[in-house]
Amino acid sequence: MTDMDIYIEKANTLVEALPYIKQFRKKVVVIKYGGSFMDDQGIKHSMMDDIALMKLVGIRPILVHGGGKDISNMLKRLEMQSSFIDGLRVTDKETVGIAEMVLCGKINKEIVQLLENRGINAVGISGKDSALLKVHKKEYKDKDLGFVGEVDKVNVKFLQDLIKNDYIPVIAPIGCDHKRETYNINADHVACAVAKAVNAEKLIYLTDTDGVYMDPKDPNSIIRRLNISGVEELIRQGIISGGMIPKVENAVDAIRSGVRSTHILDGTIEHSLLLELFTAAGCGTMIKED
Repeated sequence: MTDMDIYIEKANTLVEALPYIKQFRKKVVVIKYGGSFMDDQGIKHSMMDDIALMKLVGIRPILVHGGGKDISNMLKRLEMQSSFIDGLRVTDKETVGIAEMVLCGKINKEIVQLLENRGINAVGISGKDSALLKVHKKEYKDKDLGFVGEVDKVNVKFLQDLIKNDYIPVIAPIGCDHKRETYNINADHVACAVAKAVNAEKLIYLTDTDGVYMDPKDPNSIIRRLNISGVEELIRQGIISGGMIPKVENAVDAIRSGVRSTHILDGTIEHSLLLELFTAAGCGTMIKED
């Protein structure tokens, strides 16, 4: 392939993206950024490049991030024990303080700085800022998870004001209840609640897997397109199981509340966001209304 052939191929890629850029311009896209790949500097910079490009072509991203691994590492450094119930962290008063420090003070500000380095206006916030996330204590099988919250209400006007003023909101999943108690919240649930509240065009989950598979052992069995009834049937059949169930249930909840589509992508694939948004093939699983 000659240099000219390479340039023509790149130009064709841009042309392919044009209708998608036009379709999603001025639309809000909520992105949940989290997973084991958050520590990979190459992936992190590639992801921030994607989000910066989305913003520059007129899309309005809202970024919700996790950080469970960093919280666990900090607790380990402080010689504090972590306990889990069915994979859910039990969060006592001291642990929620550490979680807030790591999520709001470390991860959140690093993401903001990476976006600012690319000439993109971003502001780091948590659910405490302007009462963004009102929460209640999460109940789970009569077990006490401590200071783990579920979202009741999202301050939509606050997010809209930030977007109108050309900022990308970067949200740490920490919120307060009516007594001003602090709670750690599952970032997947926060992203879903935010997408519903702002009537987002898309909700995108960046994960450690390509998407939904008919057979997890067969990499060629990935399902590129699913509708709500298809999701429910695959859960009944046991094809969707384990940690994928909460994600697809959030996806269905979001779509039934007005979000146009939900996407589950492998965050370790370079430029997975751009591939999913701006190409016909995509690179993950898209869930839409029936």
